[in-house]
Amino acid sequence: MWKCTAAPNTKVVFKAKVKIEVVVNDAIAAAVVEAVRTAANSGSIGDGKIFVMNVEEAVRIRTNERGEAAV
Repeated sequence: MWKCTAAPNTKVVFKAKVKIEVVVNDAIAAAVVEAVRTAANSGSIGDGKIFVMNVEEAVRIRTNERGEAAV
């Protein structure tokens, strides 16, 4: 159960959250990170985080394409 630790009579406001997942080639990864960071930055708490990680394998279910062809 979630417990509010705010001071009494403090209004707690929850913001809507959006999760975006993007898979791109390594060659453009830095540019995509910068584009998302710039677009998402409002300067307020809750702007979010960007996680960059390797994708071991990609498979397009419909065609069984694999690797970069699947992306």
